[in-house]
Amino acid sequence: MKKLANVGLGLLMTASMMAAAQAEEVKIGMITTLSGGGSHLGVDVRDGFMLAIEQAGRDDIEVLIQDDGNRPDLARSLANEFMQRDEVDILTGIIFSNLAMAVVPAAVRQGTFYLSPNAGPSDLAGRMCHENYFNVAYQNDNLHGAMGAYMREQGFEKPIILAPNYPAGTDALAGFKHLYEGEVADEIYTQMGQTDYAAEIAQIRSSDADSLFFFLPGGMGISFMKQWQNSGVDLPVFGAAFSFDEIIIKAVGSAAIGAMNTSLWAYDLDNEANHAFVEAFRGTYGRTPTLYAAQGYDTANLILSALEKAHPDDQDTFREALREADFDSVRGEFRFGPNQHPIQDIYVREVVEGDDGEPTNRLVGIAIEDIQDVYHTQCEM
Repeated sequence: MKKLANVGLGLLMTASMMAAAQAEEVKIGMITTLSGGGSHLGVDVRDGFMLAIEQAGRDDIEVLIQDDGNRPDLARSLANEFMQRDEVDILTGIIFSNLAMAVVPAAVRQGTFYLSPNAGPSDLAGRMCHENYFNVAYQNDNLHGAMGAYMREQGFEKPIILAPNYPAGTDALAGFKHLYEGEVADEIYTQMGQTDYAAEIAQIRSSDADSLFFFLPGGMGISFMKQWQNSGVDLPVFGAAFSFDEIIIKAVGSAAIGAMNTSLWAYDLDNEANHAFVEAFRGTYGRTPTLYAAQGYDTANLILSALEKAHPDDQDTFREALREADFDSVRGEFRFGPNQHPIQDIYVREVVEGDDGEPTNRLVGIAIEDIQDVYHTQCEM
């Protein structure tokens, strides 16, 4: 009887701890890009995140949302307001890596948790890692490295590679080269926000490349692909999902069909959590989610899983609960590496013509299993 009583007491204490964790209000500050170039990325992160919060039905969680306008100075100012005026427990939402570098290091040093639903600069995975920083999406190299490995396996011997000159762009091409492991015809860096790619396309035309790999997120990718179609250059096109999400490829139109891209997620990925997410997102917002929405949704569900065990004020317990990643990810198996970045499968998708005549992504298979960023060895945590 004494043993049973102790078990019962343990269950009672666990229930009490869970109730206490949910009793105190939790404030989450979301800083994301909701206007200007790349705004659809932030909109989908926000909508995926808020879908999970609303499904949880918890009235003790307050999410404060601000638009950073894709400006590092504004993102930094908003983070300071959230931490000092609003006293948020958690920050999240940043899309672009240059904004993440402007916000995250100072925020985590001040004792605020930051969970990234997108940006994954190499410095934050390596030498600047921190116990309060978790990346729920990827390290910037991952999708590009996976495509490098895939293209090598497919027999491409001399790709030309292109990206914008900012942290995620340099990470992208470094990641591609790391796993491609062969010679590239050339690497080209463009300006952030560039819209005219005539010079770059002329450089590609005059090269001896047998394929093109590019990373141009948001409106940059739309502009490039439309100009690429009109150029007449006939090379197979590869990229990461950032240039081939459902919104971008519909804006690009037929020029996107046939392109291959890597993604940590696909809307036709066959698992129960993903089926439920895609159905709920379409029902709520009237559109097919992008990988940004999936990342926002997973980020919120990770936070919710940790809040079942502790309030962020109990930092050690909450941090350990985050590390456990005890939630059903829409991408399938999910776990953190030692630098609190995902170890996960990366998939290959092909842009095809959908039943409605519009371009859409179709899952082809796995590009690489259990990818882990190379920077974790530089993380002293």
